[in-house]
Amino acid sequence: MDVIGIDIGFGFTKAVKGHERIIFKSILGEAAEIQYTEALLDEADKDEFLHLEFDGTSHFVGELAERQSNVRFFTLDQGQFVSRFALPLALTAVGRLASSHVPVNLMTGLPIGHYRQHKTEFARMLTGKHAITMVGRDGSREEKTININKVLVVPQPFGSLFGTMLTEEGKLKDRRFLQDKIGVIDIGFRTCDYTVSDKMRYSERGSRTTESGIARGFNIIASKLREKSGVNVELYRLYDAVEKGSIKIRGQEFDLKSLTEQVFKQLATTIANEVDRLWADDWDMDAMIITGGGGKVLEPYLRSQLTGEILPSPEQNEDQRYRNVRGYAKYGRYKWGATGASE
Repeated sequence: MDVIGIDIGFGFTKAVKGHERIIFKSILGEAAEIQYTEALLDEADKDEFLHLEFDGTSHFVGELAERQSNVRFFTLDQGQFVSRFALPLALTAVGRLASSHVPVNLMTGLPIGHYRQHKTEFARMLTGKHAITMVGRDGSREEKTININKVLVVPQPFGSLFGTMLTEEGKLKDRRFLQDKIGVIDIGFRTCDYTVSDKMRYSERGSRTTESGIARGFNIIASKLREKSGVNVELYRLYDAVEKGSIKIRGQEFDLKSLTEQVFKQLATTIANEVDRLWADDWDMDAMIITGGGGKVLEPYLRSQLTGEILPSPEQNEDQRYRNVRGYAKYGRYKWGATGASE
């Protein structure tokens, strides 16, 4: 039995099984015949070649779709994401980590604002046997049957709480979480999720999903670039540019550093104001966790606007985008044991 944690986000899909992990952009594309698939130089970075055949359809996934597909699919609509994107993205990730025919117990999460509406459909869609084919860079074909035995769906930000309080084996490592009130600020691509764990009990009053994800900032940056260049830059093509601080469009380089800093400061202020309003009655908060891919870039701007202890990531220098999904994997081992055999 495999125990796998998976986080299917609007920006990136992440999955963890033990010490194995995978991450890729949540983009689907029409598969095309590629005449030459190797990098031109050995020194070039090797990209993930993610080509999935499932249910009669052939998909390029992640950066392969971004680079090679004429028709690409990317959405920020939650209903469409669950119904059209979640399953092929999940099977691409699980297909890389799981062994064929070996039962899988899957641990995952949904944004709080969509949890009640989509959790049953989400679990039902993922559960069961799925016949897939993974096509390799050299054209080789690996047929797999993914047998997803159980799916447990929790409110998304709890992943980071589990990651902080549990060991890799799924054991409780700090009993303070059984007594403390912890607030989690999970800044994703489209959404920002807030939740409160009061002595390890979910607080409905202190939990909410807003539209203050990093995409709000990316939209402003894309609008400014459109004004200056006349080109509509897709949001998922801004990740590297924002990190680098510049983008080249039709031979002209545009500096993004000052604009990005201004936009991120503004977004951090919006989130801090939402925290103040949402947690006004939770003045007895013991600590907070800032998490998510957006949390990684906004934390420097956000820390000075929050009052109280902020718990660091348990994994030093780890990519924040993995924080929820590592927690899902740990909680899966807590719930089912290391082999997934127990209830």
